[in-house]
Amino acid sequence: MSLTQDIAPKQQQALDILERLKPLYANKPCPLTYETPVQLLLAVIMAAQCTDERVNSVTAELYRCYPDADAIAKANPDRIESILRPLSFFRNKTKNIQATCRILVLKFGGQVPPNIDELVKLPGVARKTATMVLHYAYGIDVGVTVDTHVKRLSQRLGFTQQTDLDRIEKDLMQLLPQSEWGNCFVSLTYHGREVCNAKTPACSRCVLAESCPSAE
Repeated sequence: MSLTQDIAPKQQQALDILERLKPLYANKPCPLTYETPVQLLLAVIMAAQCTDERVNSVTAELYRCYPDADAIAKANPDRIESILRPLSFFRNKTKNIQATCRILVLKFGGQVPPNIDELVKLPGVARKTATMVLHYAYGIDVGVTVDTHVKRLSQRLGFTQQTDLDRIEKDLMQLLPQSEWGNCFVSLTYHGREVCNAKTPACSRCVLAESCPSAE
């Protein structure tokens, strides 16, 4: 049996699952609060190993004082650090967002480049950060953002057996057409938050229970 024949039923199953989730989550906004691509990029950098709620409380003050890349690049780092103090690794995040803003100002006119190769060169920006920013800020899907929810649900739903984030993304990109990469990230992330959580998944009210190999 060819690889195409072998993977086709799995692809259709994955598409059917995403089609069932789409009406529930298609219009969900980004969980991080922002007004510009720059603000989104910085928020995602700050969200590493930290809850979205805490990041949003911090960025509300940060962006009130320093609304764009130029303002943050020129700000007193001690002042930035004091605002970011409620976050984990706040000192390192202060360095990263200021360094990123300086590069944005010098190389890109203070804007976020819509290019993943340029984004991953910025301090504090990994591939996961870049793909999320491109999806929400520009509607560009160059990959599947694999956060903790996407990782968990991809494994539970049988989309992948990998544990490494990069390998999970490669499996999802092979499994799904590019037009569904963004939907996969959004739907699995929100379904993981609201229904299929890590410790006590609510299988009894899950729309995927009948087709999920991990359902109780």
